[in-house]
Amino acid sequence: MSERPLHIAWLGPAPAEDGGVGGVATELMSGLAARGHRIDAFFPSSGQVVPGRLRDRAEVKFHWGTMEWKWDRWYSRSRIGAFLSGTLARGLASVRLRREISSVHAEDPFDVVYQFSSIESFALPRPLRRSVPLVLHPETHAAGELRALIAERSIGLRCHPAARYATVLATMLLRSALQRYMIHRAALLVCISGVFRDHMVADYRFPRERTVVAPNPVRLERFEPAGAAVGDPPQVLVLGRVAVRKGVEDVVAAARELERRGEQVRLRIVGGPSLWSDYTPLLEDLPANAHYAGKVPAEEINGELAASDLLLQPSHYEPFALTVAEALAAGVPVVGTTEVGAIERVDRSVAAAVPVGDPGAIADAIVAMVQRLRTDQAAIAALATREARHLFAPEVVCATIGEALGELAG
Repeated sequence: MSERPLHIAWLGPAPAEDGGVGGVATELMSGLAARGHRIDAFFPSSGQVVPGRLRDRAEVKFHWGTMEWKWDRWYSRSRIGAFLSGTLARGLASVRLRREISSVHAEDPFDVVYQFSSIESFALPRPLRRSVPLVLHPETHAAGELRALIAERSIGLRCHPAARYATVLATMLLRSALQRYMIHRAALLVCISGVFRDHMVADYRFPRERTVVAPNPVRLERFEPAGAAVGDPPQVLVLGRVAVRKGVEDVVAAARELERRGEQVRLRIVGGPSLWSDYTPLLEDLPANAHYAGKVPAEEINGELAASDLLLQPSHYEPFALTVAEALAAGVPVVGTTEVGAIERVDRSVAAAVPVGDPGAIADAIVAMVQRLRTDQAAIAALATREARHLFAPEVVCATIGEALGELAG
């Protein structure tokens, strides 16, 4: 270790082992603890099972809040109701955490506060804001979501009632304004990609010199190596939410373009809508060479990747995209847009970059990658896994973050 051990107050969603934001939290907390840092983690929920590899670490302590939000209640029976009530419940529970955070700090002062996943939080007591450096590590930002909502308003109004679209738009407007104010409390901003940092600097006027780029970590051993032969026909997997900014309309258009060209490839779309955006009506226009499989459980993602020849990530705004890192870890090459943060440092032999909103370029890149796979699939799979180890291994990511924390704490 090059940095001195720190005492960290951790704010954010609870850790988990099933991928997603919870999985990233687990890898970050575990990796920082392995480097000797002590972590007191504060969560708004009233308690849940945490991964054993964190629960058994002496360096990590958990503090739970009061939120008892549940599904299938009057406030969570609709998707938009669940989105709004969940946001409100987390905010209120976060406020109630302040006393617990202050109590721990009084007995054993924190060196830094590490706020993961979101920019806005009401859990941090004002005295700590003045005396302890705040580190923000967001996974997305409301201004980016808002920009996509506005740009895709015709699609949004086709897929949702106007009242629902207006409610989400107003919510993102409010969150964007709040984040633009609250982000400037941070002494350090951990950005999960360079393209995401560019957006944060431009949208919120955050000083670039107070940022560090560190990609999301991936537990590489979760994924099996890709198969030894290209499918007949080759299968292109589109994995993720079927929602705003994900380029769902471009998937449909690219599938039609591949069909028009007579290319023998098949697209498989896997995923469901988000709480506040549902673009599944667009998939009614899929041609015969594409299939929508719906949402699958997290434990089946590895099997989906293993059965695929390449992954397509056509997002219009994508700070990272864990699906890209996971595909590479499984030896599966990727075609993604230049807005996909996870591909920006990856060897272009296994991660082709195409312009945003260009179905023709997507089709070209898919065809070119399939041709290369047919030439030497084993070499491509090996390079993909090496790139994943080099860029996304938890020890690599946590070393970058640990060094930045050490410099911040002095």
